[in-house]
Formats: sequence, structure tokens, C-alpha cells
Amino acid sequence: MFLKKSLLYIITQSEFGGAQSNVLDLIKGFQQEYNVHLATSTEGSLTESIAAINVPVHLLPNLIRSINLFHDYLAIKECISLIKEIKPDLIHAHSSKAGLIARVAGWICKVPVVFTAHGWGFSPGNPAIRRWIVLLSEKLAAPLAKKIICVSETNRHLALGLGVSNQNSLVTVHNGINDIPVSLANPAHQPARLIMVARFNEPKDQATLLKAIAQLSDQSIHLDLVGSGSAWESCKDLAKSLGIQDQVSFLGDRADVPQLLAQSQIFILCTHYEGLPISILEAMRAGLPVIATKVNGIPEEVEHGKTGLLVPDKDVKEVAKALSTLIESPDLRQQMGEAGRQKFLEEFTIERMIDETRTVYEQVLKQ
Repeated sequence: MFLKKSLLYIITQSEFGGAQSNVLDLIKGFQQEYNVHLATSTEGSLTESIAAINVPVHLLPNLIRSINLFHDYLAIKECISLIKEIKPDLIHAHSSKAGLIARVAGWICKVPVVFTAHGWGFSPGNPAIRRWIVLLSEKLAAPLAKKIICVSETNRHLALGLGVSNQNSLVTVHNGINDIPVSLANPAHQPARLIMVARFNEPKDQATLLKAIAQLSDQSIHLDLVGSGSAWESCKDLAKSLGIQDQVSFLGDRADVPQLLAQSQIFILCTHYEGLPISILEAMRAGLPVIATKVNGIPEEVEHGKTGLLVPDKDVKEVAKALSTLIESPDLRQQMGEAGRQKFLEEFTIERMIDETRTVYEQVLKQ
């Protein structure tokens, strides 16, 4: 009788974001091929979704996001105990802290680890001290992983250039998402409704978008901001101080994002640094033109002038200019939305991501 191998996914936080969405898709994709387990710090949106598909969830209470040597030591011990309990054949870690803890615990237990870097903490745009600390820790931890998956070619080249691991260990697997049966958007509809889907904390930059909206004279446009986080209240105060509170809806966390995208005409993501944002893929899937900050892997998703417009980081004037261009041209929005939808179908499907990840797993398990 053929026995399925066991696969343990580890991620720091269970609040829903791009990395958590990626983990959920991977678990669903490999649930039939492996005995899959998930480990994370606390219960949340991700653990609820995982429990609903009957995948075991394990909590590591000391796996916290911030640097704390005492908690990190305890998290390693918790992770080692879990590895000894479920005896995985392979560990796949996501997010920086879980990546460090899992690599150390896996090395101690002699279990191979794959680490996905959804965005490097040493990327330009991060605070200088953080970049130095993260770069040092990643250089030290890199040899403990059999493979390091980068979600964009930009991030892979950044790691190689800074001496984090090598050509054999670093591999690019672009994020992919399901092509769910939801109505496509009508980008040409007037007046244009704008939407940004992102957490209200670093590295996202809703403030720049709000300031750009305030520079536009078209009072008929409306912006939906989906998400929650530490900067939510300050952004609401900013909208009020700019006199645009009636043009902006703060929708909080929503379970109907695909439907909200289908009702919109332009998607925006202002951000300081990224890996390969899933929110942009969701907008492309919906057939929306995208305005996004030109950082890290975003230009691998958004083709400037073809599927959307790329703008410099923190540049209020250029964001406003890009918004005006698309707001005033329904035909251009339609063309870009259709091109983005086609690019999604060709390059960013979940089937492609699962196939490429499976190849990584097979290579590691054969070593």
C-alpha cells in the first residue's frame, strides 16, 4: 500500500493577507497528494479556512513576528516538538520569522525545509536598520533551507546580488490564484469607481493614494478602501482633513472582495515594497486596469502602458496623474483591463504555481 508523505506548512500569523492566501491555496492544491499540516502562532482567518477543509492545525504560541530572543528560543523548541510528533517528510515555511524558526528546527531534526520569501525585509523601502538585521539573519539561515522560493525574479536577483544563498538554492515561483467563476468588471463604466485592497500597515501606503485623490477635481469618483490594520484610524482622519471623506469608503475586512472588484473600474496599490502582490492578481483576474507603485516584483505583474500604469513610490503627483489618465479614458481602461485579464490567464494561474511548486518538492525529497 502506498503511503502518502507528510508535509508541514508553517507561517507566522493567521490574519489574512497575501502570504496566508498563498498558503491556503498550496494546502488545497496538495491536500490529496500529501498528509498536510499547518502550524502558526494563533487562531485567525487562515486557521478557520484550514480547519474547514479538515487539515490539522497546530499552534506555536511563541512564534511572534517581532524579534525576541526568549520567545524565538521557545518557538524553536515548540517547532522541534511538533516535528517529532507529526514526523513530516518536508517542511514548507512562509514569512520571515516562521522561515527562520522552521529552518533552525528542521536542521536540528534533519527534516528538509523549503522557505518561501514573499518579500525580502532587506528590500529597498525598508528602514535601514531592519534591512541590515534581516540581511544578516537571512545570510546565516539560507544554508539551512534546501530551496528558497522567491515569488518574483526581482527578489531572486536581489538575494543573489547580496549573497543570500546561490543559484542552485534560489528559485522563482510566481504566485498564482484560482480563476473563480465571478462576473468580470466593466472598466469602461462611468463614473469610475476606484478600489484598493490592502492591510492598513507597513508596507502599504493608503496615505499617498488619499492625498492623490484630494488633488483631483472630479467629485463624481469614489474610492473603496478594503482592509484593516494599525493605520486605519489615521487614514480616516487624513481623508477628513483633506476634505474627501465623502468620496472614500473604509470598508474594513471583507469576504466579498471578488464581487467588490467586479463592481469597480480601476484598481490601485500604493506600497513601499512588495514580493508579488496577490491583490494585483485578483484585480487582473477581474479584468481591471491597475495603477501600482513600481517596486520589487510589481513590474512583473503590471506592464506599464499595457495592463496598467506604474508610478514612483510616495509620489502623490504621479499617482494623481495616473488616476486622471484612466478616469478620463474609459476606452483605455477597457483595453488595459482585457490585457491584464489575458496576462493573468497566461502567467498567474494556480495550476501553474502548483506544478512549479511540486517540482521544487520533488527535487528536495530526492536529495
